Amino acid sequence: MASEPTAAPRRTRLATRLVREAARLLAAAGLALDSYLHAHLADRYDLVSADISQGTLFRIEAGFAAAAALLILVWRRWPAELFAWSVAAGGLTLLLIYRYADIGAWGPFPNMYEPIWYGDKDFTVVVQAVAVVATSYLLITSFLMWSRGGRRAHAAGGHRF
Repeated sequence: MASEPTAAPRRTRLATRLVREAARLLAAAGLALDSYLHAHLADRYDLVSADISQGTLFRIEAGFAAAAALLILVWRRWPAELFAWSVAAGGLTLLLIYRYADIGAWGPFPNMYEPIWYGDKDFTVVVQAVAVVATSYLLITSFLMWSRGGRRAHAAGGHRF
């Protein structure tokens, strides 16, 4: 009976850890697929150009997404989660902006307005949205774990983060 009060928090921590690992894998998979799709499509967009071509921007997105996928798997800290969220959310936001708004060329960036949906774009939206949701969960739970642990550590004279 003495172990019953600690059994529930232990199960909760285990469940939280398992869900966080699933979210980490979903985020990494979404970012890896995002990287592949942007690298795969880049050459099709090389002719859409100002100072920088859309193909080059796709290659940059592919590199950032690949780095974020790797980082979120190997460095299990909030900065990696924040970077991964930024890549996924930024890519999704730009995809939706250029799908629905013709903002024209902007500085060195070409006019990337493309008011159509097609298979690769549909899939990219889905994998980026999955990565945004998964990394949002990771960031929120990281903050909650930090705030709980940070208060206890602070009361004991130390700090965690």
